[in-house]
Amino acid sequence: MAFRLSEPGSAEMTKTKSTSRPGLARWVVYAGAVFALAWFATQAYYFAQIGVWNFVNPRSTAFMRSDAWRLAQDRPDLEIQHTWVPYEQISRNLKRAIIASEDANFVNNNGYETDAILQAWEKNKARGKIVAGGSTITQQLARNLFLSRQKSYIRKGQELIITWMLETLMDKERIFEIYLNSVEWGNGVYGAQAAAQYYYKSSASKLSAWQSARMAVMLPRPKYFDEHRGAPYLSQRAGVIARRMGAAELPH
Repeated sequence: MAFRLSEPGSAEMTKTKSTSRPGLARWVVYAGAVFALAWFATQAYYFAQIGVWNFVNPRSTAFMRSDAWRLAQDRPDLEIQHTWVPYEQISRNLKRAIIASEDANFVNNNGYETDAILQAWEKNKARGKIVAGGSTITQQLARNLFLSRQKSYIRKGQELIITWMLETLMDKERIFEIYLNSVEWGNGVYGAQAAAQYYYKSSASKLSAWQSARMAVMLPRPKYFDEHRGAPYLSQRAGVIARRMGAAELPH
């Protein structure tokens, strides 16, 4: 008859391992539940906030707040420039220029342009990093209102969710009104009224077609064009946008 001797303490070690695994699993489940609860609470907050903004104008955006903090650290001589004006007090020239430049199908799409997103995906894959997003006006607004400037696919996913909320709870005119009043137009410059005063010493209601076209071209890189107002591309692209403005359809 053969006997097998176990090492001292082996039974205790096996018992410890078997009991620790259920404990670890419980912690994983608990952490997952907390994460899921926090995620749903965040989405509920976004949804409720957008609902309120149907009736109340946003006082600031995530981009404005992050810029205010940056300026306080790096440029204490500057502060955020922002003045809200009603939709009717913004030049139709500017409205047409932005739609022609940023989202030609804004009035008719549901907040997404699948072809643009796929093209951006291919471009990012080819470059090995995120360089394009294929964003519509509504997607840009979602990002400006709630999210950071950091580019990632996680942020893009959240942006798409917020876009759906905006398109569900607001009509196109309200989306565009908030966009025109909150989009970044320079170093600490936000909204059409502040931009018109900053660049042309005028008001948003009096912007000409050419001024509007130049302002529309600035949107993808507002800080850069704020510092390079004489860039040849700015005038060249503005000419293209000016020719397209007549075909731009406005929400009403």
